[in-house]
Amino acid sequence: MPAKDDPIVIKKYANRRLYNTGTSTYVTLEDLAEMVKRDENFVVQDAKSGEDITHAVLTQIIFELENDRNGQNMLPISFLRQLIAFYGDQMQMVVPSFLEQSMMAFSKEQERMREQMDKAFGGSSMDMMGMSAPMKMVEEQTRRNIEMFQNAMRMFAPTPPAQNQGAAREDNAGEEAPRSDDLKELREQIADMQRKINSLGGS
Repeated sequence: MPAKDDPIVIKKYANRRLYNTGTSTYVTLEDLAEMVKRDENFVVQDAKSGEDITHAVLTQIIFELENDRNGQNMLPISFLRQLIAFYGDQMQMVVPSFLEQSMMAFSKEQERMREQMDKAFGGSSMDMMGMSAPMKMVEEQTRRNIEMFQNAMRMFAPTPPAQNQGAAREDNAGEEAPRSDDLKELREQIADMQRKINSLGGS
């Protein structure tokens, strides 16, 4: 028997059926989506190999939700394009942490946003003016997240003050330039990253 705090194990079989070992019942992707909304922790394992395939299954759930004709898309096309562009990029390792931290910050603010939404739509009239407060909160949170990420990017490419550049050249006189081509390429990649982040913030 698993411990109380252990995640529920969902086994996926070759026929694509999902089996909840906690309830001893077969479940669907919709059931797993409801478990996520109820904050029920679970892992999905390949029934034959025991491999953890939680990431793939959660991604599949998002795909199904985004393509549900009766639902509403949450991922803007501009965001999807930006995300795809980061695959294989040198800064790819930074993106998951940024998205995770942004979503955590948004989750912490959601109760306050829900209250604002309830006030906006609590009356009989639903106008755009009532939406201004919660939307401003979202915009402010997004701005803070982007600023945090931009500051992190600057740490990767610190620019020495102009007055110190001459001294630095004198100190390094006669020494071999430390991989100038690599530094130039890295700075160009970071500059490109900055443009992508600015574009994401504007969208």
